[in-house]
Amino acid sequence: MGSFLGVIWHAIGGSAAASFYIPFKKVKAWAWESYWLVSGVAAWIIAPWVVGTLTVPDLLYVIQQASEDSKRWSYILGVLWGVGGLTFGLSMRYLGMSLGYALALGCSAAFGTLIPPIVEGRLGALLGTSSGLILLAGVSICLIGIGICGWAGIQKENELPEAQKKAVIKEFNLRKGVGVALISGLLSACMAFALAAGKPIADQAVAAGANPLWQNNAVLVVVLLGGFTTNFLWCIILNFRKRSFPNYFRAEAASLGSNYLFSSMAGIVWYFQFFFYGMGSSRMGAFDFASWTLHMAFIILFSNLWGLYFKEWQGASSRTRGLIISGLAVILIATLVIGLGTYLSFE
Repeated sequence: MGSFLGVIWHAIGGSAAASFYIPFKKVKAWAWESYWLVSGVAAWIIAPWVVGTLTVPDLLYVIQQASEDSKRWSYILGVLWGVGGLTFGLSMRYLGMSLGYALALGCSAAFGTLIPPIVEGRLGALLGTSSGLILLAGVSICLIGIGICGWAGIQKENELPEAQKKAVIKEFNLRKGVGVALISGLLSACMAFALAAGKPIADQAVAAGANPLWQNNAVLVVVLLGGFTTNFLWCIILNFRKRSFPNYFRAEAASLGSNYLFSSMAGIVWYFQFFFYGMGSSRMGAFDFASWTLHMAFIILFSNLWGLYFKEWQGASSRTRGLIISGLAVILIATLVIGLGTYLSFE
């Protein structure tokens, strides 16, 4: 049951990732860069250290004892992933939850899943086993489902008048949104590479007495520090450019405490996607590379459900709504196939 439990952990992590942007809807009279930075402090600094300290004995010592190469590459890849996370926030801003998630994560799923086994030379071995073939088939089906969701999103944007799009997504801009979503998808895949580079840190955590289920919590401290570096610098630059520093001390027509609360809540919810991702990947065995596909699939699944809830698909044709439902169904089937392939690998 370990492999199916891994799929469940990935589902919980995906739902957290798909839901983190919702608290931002309660933030009033703040510029994007201000509430994004506050959420980032909670997500990339506070939460990793608190959770890491609670689950990894002598966390600081574990990180100090890990190899310098592992820490350096985890941080560098975290910095690159941070650019992807930064542009991901912008894609939500310009495209909304449905289309933004589908475009950004579809690209990320493809790169983050297929590159590791190719670089490590394991692709040929996977093709030589029935479990490997089933799992790769599941990955392919998942990418098809993600593509269907993306196509449905594009069809929806073509059908709706500009005024209706902006009624739901105030800063809707298809050209800007598609550009940042593609960049986000490419660089967001660096998280999968960063966690792989941080394997020696995870091993050190287990050697120090951490439950293997929590081993990646030590790695996340280093990786997310890299992500915070990128986002902190960019948000501060925007604060200077837009003169939005006063946001941190006042919020006209809104409660300052409420803005901090909901921004921090968004960050904490965001962090838990990788908390559960780490748990799920620890149960995937030799097929850990498929974790990224599952993570992306569940994010797209739940984000589109939220998109339906917030009426982002209102006004779209029945054909387009049927297309998004079909895409979500294909993703669900793919997760079952991936779970089966992983289960057979333990037989």
